[in-house]
Amino acid sequence: MPRLDGKAAIVTGAGQGIGRGVARAFAREGAALTIAEINHETGDAVARELQDEFGAPAQFVPTDVLQRAEVQRMVDVTIDAFERVDILVNNAYVAAPFARLEHKSGDDLLLAYRGGPLHTLWAMQAVFPHMVAQGGGRIINFVSLNGINAHMYSADYNAAKEAVRALTRTAAREWARHNILVNAIAPAAATPAYIAFAEVAPENAAEMLEQNPMGRMGDPERDIGGVALFLATDDGGYVTGNTVFADGGSHINGVQWVPPLP
Repeated sequence: MPRLDGKAAIVTGAGQGIGRGVARAFAREGAALTIAEINHETGDAVARELQDEFGAPAQFVPTDVLQRAEVQRMVDVTIDAFERVDILVNNAYVAAPFARLEHKSGDDLLLAYRGGPLHTLWAMQAVFPHMVAQGGGRIINFVSLNGINAHMYSADYNAAKEAVRALTRTAAREWARHNILVNAIAPAAATPAYIAFAEVAPENAAEMLEQNPMGRMGDPERDIGGVALFLATDDGGYVTGNTVFADGGSHINGVQWVPPLP
């Protein structure tokens, strides 16, 4: 039997990259999916892809995570469609472009917090009563090696992603009594954003790979989706409050690179 048969999952930012990879991994194992995505074209395409390729019950719900009402709506629509929500994956993010710390504005930091920990909190709070009523659930939040290794020129993004880690650990402790398990994944993946970066700054991309013990970026579905699948299934039923480094060992080296400034 598929490991997520009868389960319903929400994946934010699932129109491409890691979000799409996680959604595909879940659909392959029998989950019903809500694709919460701001881009109508990619969101709808992924939902149809899951239906056609895996026969998965999948719906696209247009979602701007900067708007609390839309975050609440994605949960409400999921309950209406599938009558439950077992898994929440907070993958979407919004942040300002690179800039030196002395030039980062307060608005940049506020955007990163709205685009990271704030919408993550809203989504977690929105699924909480449903998961309690069901007897449990799984929440998977995406964080970043940028914050852990203090990468340069993205201080707002780094701080926001570390705030998501703090939320994850706090929720894991407070909600364990409800059998709601909360974990984070720090990935290194060949997403469209990474591919675009590698095309613009090939020397920087090569430098990053040289510091990766496995010498490659992860596949969003196989490598990152596989870890999310573990955390979402019974295999991960005694795991909570962790940050899983799905990064080919990059965290061991404390990868440091200097991206080009605009």
